[in-house]
Amino acid sequence: MIQVEHLTRRYGPFTAVDDVSFTIGNGEVVGLLGHNGAGKTTIMKMITGYLEPTAGTVRIDDLEVGRDTRAIQARIGYLPENCPVWPEMTVIDYLDYQAALHGVPDARRPRAVAEAIRRTALKDKATAAIQTLSRGYRQRVGVAQALLHAPDIIILDEPTNGLDPTQIRHMRELIRELAKTATVIVSTHILQEVQAVCERVLILRAGRLVVDSRIDALRTGSGLQIEVEGDPQPVLAGLPAVTAITASGRHDGRSRYRLDAPLDAAPAVADALSRAGVRLHALMPLQRDLETVFAEVNGQRRDAVAELEETADA
Repeated sequence: MIQVEHLTRRYGPFTAVDDVSFTIGNGEVVGLLGHNGAGKTTIMKMITGYLEPTAGTVRIDDLEVGRDTRAIQARIGYLPENCPVWPEMTVIDYLDYQAALHGVPDARRPRAVAEAIRRTALKDKATAAIQTLSRGYRQRVGVAQALLHAPDIIILDEPTNGLDPTQIRHMRELIRELAKTATVIVSTHILQEVQAVCERVLILRAGRLVVDSRIDALRTGSGLQIEVEGDPQPVLAGLPAVTAITASGRHDGRSRYRLDAPLDAAPAVADALSRAGVRLHALMPLQRDLETVFAEVNGQRRDAVAELEETADA
């Protein structure tokens, strides 16, 4: 289990990570999501022990970063955002060298290298110089080096950054494969990557953790939305199923409202508006997906953030 408590990192007057706490259980696949500069990479570096926190603690089971950094690093496979490789080396030579740095014993090293090559589909490129590889294959080499010592925690920082659509699909498949045997943390600013491979999301904004929730919980229905001509509030205020009515903007001269009501209240809402002569142009379930959540959080809508935090606590 990974326990992050009150983690803070400052650079002079600038606070890159501000009092962040979360727990990740064994076998989870978690996405760290946020705009560039939100603090994702800084958190990754502190978890892996490459950067000392200004305040707070990081624990892996009974180990603590700082006191037991070397032991923690032995359990982590890490792909930094800009994958460091030696371009003049061949893939197999580079991985053999990295296996030595990871402390893989000589007798186990050929098998470890072969297994990493197999899992990352690098067999056809094993004897090629890294400088001849595409960016997608270089990313695979970076993931392969993270697997050599069979870690039980794998941290991937922007693993699909700069990849083409085919390479992105291959990387997603690889992450799903890794998740079968390890806890995986994927740091990214791309919503689609989190939705494609993660079961839980941590959203950062300006160094602070603003959402911690399972992705399926974010997709639950959350009321109704209507688009009308006129004011529906006097009409719908009398319906017991509608507990709140909130104006949510205008479109093509028509008004939109959000209704806090169960989905099965839709027929009663439509009937009440029709009888009152309020023209109804649209009536639909209002559901929140990850894109909606991200937009709300980064738009700094305080009511949305509070609601999301309540959902995460439930």
